[in-house]
Amino acid sequence: MADPYGDDSTGGLVARERAGDNAEPLTVSALSQMLKRTVEDRFGYVRLRGELSGVKRAASGHLYCALKDDKAVIDGVMWKGTTGRLAFVPEDGLEVIATGKLTTYPGRSKYQIVMESLELAGEGALLALLEKTRQRLEAEGLFARERKRALPFLPRVIGVVTSPTGAVIRDILHRLADRFPSHVLVWPVLVQGQGAAEQVAQAVRGFGAIPEGGAVPRPDLLIVARGGGSIEDLWCFNEEIVVRAIAESPIPVISAVGHETDTTLADYAADRRAPTPTAAAEMAVPVRGELAATLNDFAARQQRGVLRPLALGRERLEARAQRLPKIETLLQPQAQKLDEQVERLRQGLKAQASKGREALSALRLSPQVLERGLRDARRGLEQVRLSPELVQKQQAQVGERLVALARVLASLDPKAPLERGYALVRDASGALVRSREAAAKEAQLSVEFADGALGVVPAVGPAPKKPASSRKSPASGTQEDLFG
Repeated sequence: MADPYGDDSTGGLVARERAGDNAEPLTVSALSQMLKRTVEDRFGYVRLRGELSGVKRAASGHLYCALKDDKAVIDGVMWKGTTGRLAFVPEDGLEVIATGKLTTYPGRSKYQIVMESLELAGEGALLALLEKTRQRLEAEGLFARERKRALPFLPRVIGVVTSPTGAVIRDILHRLADRFPSHVLVWPVLVQGQGAAEQVAQAVRGFGAIPEGGAVPRPDLLIVARGGGSIEDLWCFNEEIVVRAIAESPIPVISAVGHETDTTLADYAADRRAPTPTAAAEMAVPVRGELAATLNDFAARQQRGVLRPLALGRERLEARAQRLPKIETLLQPQAQKLDEQVERLRQGLKAQASKGREALSALRLSPQVLERGLRDARRGLEQVRLSPELVQKQQAQVGERLVALARVLASLDPKAPLERGYALVRDASGALVRSREAAAKEAQLSVEFADGALGVVPAVGPAPKKPASSRKSPASGTQEDLFG
């Protein structure tokens, strides 16, 4: 049996010290740390050019990706504090230049670059990113024509999103003052550099969030403006956050970014694009002098339009009044036609009465005809089926009519007014006496009140004159004559 501790060049079953060997075996962690220090010391600062692939953001905010060319690939990582300073949103397929240092990741035995900055590799890559973003947002419908809104003809308040220190705001204010002085609210923002896109988007959304009727007037129109510059200078207006804020704005927006040849994604999302900030001010308001001239012209045309028909109408009325016939001439044909119609009506009534008389004389009633009619009536009666509902319905209708008649009877009851203080005067035979003259002729009268009748004797004498104050006050103690 072989010695397990024997000297064998292929190695034994159990590791042991060899003669003259003073090298201790390394742990995996120790070797990984040695490699990490070596790589970091040798490649402390590098710039790599390659295409981004597998870009993803972790929940912690760190950015992980890979840089590759046609022959090799290397992993890359950018920590959360550095990603906040990126001037663009990294996407797969972009060609970039990454600056940082190489290091190793012992957990997976691989090397990677810790990126401290990330830039697009030339203007071509920037334009490729711009086109890619444009196509993606256009596919969402943010640039559709049906989303565009008409600008208000004469906005009372205009909101301007721009830098407060540049020449743009002065050009806009000067042009508005020349054309039509308006109330302008300026939201100062950065228009270039780190954080500019966030400020522009926040300003657009802030104007839209102003309540109507508040202490700060809500703008009727927004102008997002910036002067000219390179594509890098105008890049914040290509950011997705700005494009979405403009597209979602409840207030119509004019985009006036750069010069006439400059085009940004904000121009596609806005309701109108102005070639320059000055042109945006011209789009926003009309010329007050031209409006006044137009109004004066309309007023003159309105006056001429009102007076001209009146003059023509007066002339035509006078000419036609002279040719009108007399009233007697107009009524003669109608009077003759009326006489003819009256005569025809009289003749028609006579003819109809004659026909009825002849039909009545021709009608002969016999017992057979009456019996036949009686049999037909009985058969018709047998076919009719009476149901309780029909009887009840008929009874209800009769009851309603009876109630209505009772109300009419109550309203016509001659004794009903007695309850209100009136009285009925009757003679000895019980007939109603309706005048003083008739009452004076009776020896005995009966006065009927609501609670009974009272016999009275009328006083005989001439009817007294009625002066203005003939009635005595009830407080005098003298009772008035009943028929006076």
